[in-house]
Amino acid sequence: MTWNSKLRGRVWKFGANVDTDQILPGYAMAAPEEKLKEYALAGSAIPDFAQKVHPGDVVVAGDNFGCGSSREQAPVALKEAGVSLIIAKSLARIFRRNSINIGIPVLVADLVDMVENGQEIEVDLVTGEITLLLTGDKVQGQVLAPNVLATLEAGGLIAKVRHQLNLGN
Repeated sequence: MTWNSKLRGRVWKFGANVDTDQILPGYAMAAPEEKLKEYALAGSAIPDFAQKVHPGDVVVAGDNFGCGSSREQAPVALKEAGVSLIIAKSLARIFRRNSINIGIPVLVADLVDMVENGQEIEVDLVTGEITLLLTGDKVQGQVLAPNVLATLEAGGLIAKVRHQLNLGN
């Protein structure tokens, strides 16, 4: 797998305080991992998200995205549904960490009032620069730390550790 630090996708816009129960409702917790995508954001303001999302799409949200319980299946459901990136004004700490650990990038930026559903954006994960393709406007997101970029490039924490162990690093 070749990692690309530049992503382009269609926006799905959510408000503040989208919790993990909205991202993956409790009734879906017993589903096998390959079925989690069918329940992605089923408890949110866009309950049919899983039927409409396309690979490469981007979730844009307000404050505190991923709050609530620490269920690691919530970011897995988004990744399995095809979400390539989550951009939020702020993220719950454990959700952020779980997302990075499974290889889904999360970027902090205040973008929710600048975009609409379906709008395309381009993001450079190395610089944190977000380009709104409709207008050409650029927004600076928080730059990801080198260790986060290395984890994402490896495809997640387990893949990164396996690679390090194989190299003897």
